[in-house]
Amino acid sequence: MTEVLAQAVSALGGAERAGQVEMAEAVAAALTGERHLVVQAGTGTGKSLAYLVPALVHDQRVVVATATLALQHQLVERDLPRLVEAVADVPGLDTSYAVLKGRSNYACLHRIREGVPDDQGTLVDVPIGSMAEKVLELRSWAEEEHEVGGSGERDAAPRHTDREWRQVSVGHRDCLGAQKCPYGTECFVELAREKAHRSHVIITNHSLLAIDAIEGVPMIPDYDAVVIDEAHELSARVTQAATDELSVPDVERAARRSQRHVDGPQADDLADAAGALRSAIEGARPGRFVTTPDEVADALELVRDAARACLSAYPKGGADDGPDAGMTQAKGSVQEVFTIAERMAAGAERDVLWLNEGGERIPPRLCVAPLEVWGQMRDRLLADKTVVMTSATLMLGGDFGAVATTVGLKPSERVLDADVEIAPEEGVEPWVGLDVGSPFDYRQQGIVYVARHLPPPGRDGLMPAHLDEIVELVDAAEGRTLGLFSSRRAAEAAAEAGRTRLPHLTTLAQGDAQLPGLARQFVGDPHTRLFGTLSLWQGLDVPGDTCQLVLIDRIPFPRPDDPLMSARQQAADKAGGNGFMQVAATHAALLLAQGAGRLIRTTSDRGVVAILDSRVSTARYGSFLMNSLPPMWPTTDAALVRQALRRLAGS
Repeated sequence: MTEVLAQAVSALGGAERAGQVEMAEAVAAALTGERHLVVQAGTGTGKSLAYLVPALVHDQRVVVATATLALQHQLVERDLPRLVEAVADVPGLDTSYAVLKGRSNYACLHRIREGVPDDQGTLVDVPIGSMAEKVLELRSWAEEEHEVGGSGERDAAPRHTDREWRQVSVGHRDCLGAQKCPYGTECFVELAREKAHRSHVIITNHSLLAIDAIEGVPMIPDYDAVVIDEAHELSARVTQAATDELSVPDVERAARRSQRHVDGPQADDLADAAGALRSAIEGARPGRFVTTPDEVADALELVRDAARACLSAYPKGGADDGPDAGMTQAKGSVQEVFTIAERMAAGAERDVLWLNEGGERIPPRLCVAPLEVWGQMRDRLLADKTVVMTSATLMLGGDFGAVATTVGLKPSERVLDADVEIAPEEGVEPWVGLDVGSPFDYRQQGIVYVARHLPPPGRDGLMPAHLDEIVELVDAAEGRTLGLFSSRRAAEAAAEAGRTRLPHLTTLAQGDAQLPGLARQFVGDPHTRLFGTLSLWQGLDVPGDTCQLVLIDRIPFPRPDDPLMSARQQAADKAGGNGFMQVAATHAALLLAQGAGRLIRTTSDRGVVAILDSRVSTARYGSFLMNSLPPMWPTTDAALVRQALRRLAGS
């Protein structure tokens, strides 16, 4: 395996890195030894090659799951094609690979050719209104994809909105199924699955992996092992996949669509149940239900029972009946309402139920999510497959324990010597933790500055002292600043202060334009600052002189009124643990590490991470947060930091 890696790196015009080789050997050992591996690999390690080569060499199918589309694109469009070409002459190596996404990520030929069901379940042909032209463009694109053997994936489609895409795609509940659909043999989804069945490596995402392995819905061909990249996101993505929502319009829509297909009063009864749910929601207080209010519980039971009766009233199709897309999709909407209402009405101890008050154009809705997902991941993924988890940020507070626990690995089962043979034991999942380091010299390349002299941040946004600090730091850096803020209001306040007090520098704020456009403008002009919120903390890669200062306004603790986080924190306290450290501090440490990681992206990058929350330096949990950051040179000296920024700006 090491020889294959060396050949690949050489053919790709690179040089082997110690961390990359160490990681590749560890991944290969994990796959052959059927032992789980958690490996932290810093930015620039070359970790995609370090796990793709062992995956190709492994004698059975391997799944690679990512959290973001950006990484998925990188693997499929750049890394794998180049790797396959580099090792083309290695005998006996199966280099076939495929991509699998959820059904709604592909265009549906039946919906495109036969029409879209309206609220009554009748198929209508051409959409009306302003989006008609865009939907017709998407239909033409899908037909062209079919003619040239394209994938029909959303990512390859002309620019569009979510609403427009829904006119040319279906979810799994609306699908007729390959056997019944007249276009089943040419379906983009079915063709993608067929290719996956013929492939040695399958690239997918965390959500699809969760649906397949944890929820037990077969989505991925049989595989032996899985590599989970961006594994710091895994718990959140699995939670997201296991979260359900129910609103009054959902129930009303299911009732309307059933009117054409149900002869009895069942569709009307479902509509009446929607009315009861509306009254219950209007009378409830938004937020988490520690105990479900009686009116809400009664309404959920009413919706559940009405949806069950409505499902039973649908006519049973005969073997010779042709497919009725309108009826299939109408029944699918009722089935979804029933499934979610049944889960919410059950009030399971391991579920958290809350009311989201909605907002502009978004109706209030009930939400239910699992209190924790580590048990499901342990029982349904770790117990059945060999799992390799990797990311640049897996060690929080200097240890793997915090992240490992959230994904179902017990710190007590960690194997400290990877070479030691361990006899299999029922219920025990041995795992190896490995930090292969980084090619960056963080102490020489970066400074982490904590503004200890500032007052702790308040609830009302940025104080004048914080705005003064931001202006002084940005002025010293002559722009070149990425500002990461805990709220849109804080980002906008900082942007306004910058425009007023430093008018000679360009200020960009998230929301001024689409993120890709803002990023291009940021890269194109060094005398620019870009201020934004969560999507910038993790999703922006801007190496070079463009970014020499990363500003973080406050510790990104979860909101106190976050229903799921507060429930998890209380559950940890109840179990005898420290809920604040296990939940809130771990969440904050992970985001801080991701945000600070925006600064150093290459071996030539230099700069400062400035944290304007003095609690990092003064609170007892501050050392845990600091030990979670890349090991840059620490200081609380504001004058020294401004001087360093001026030197960098002038160099």
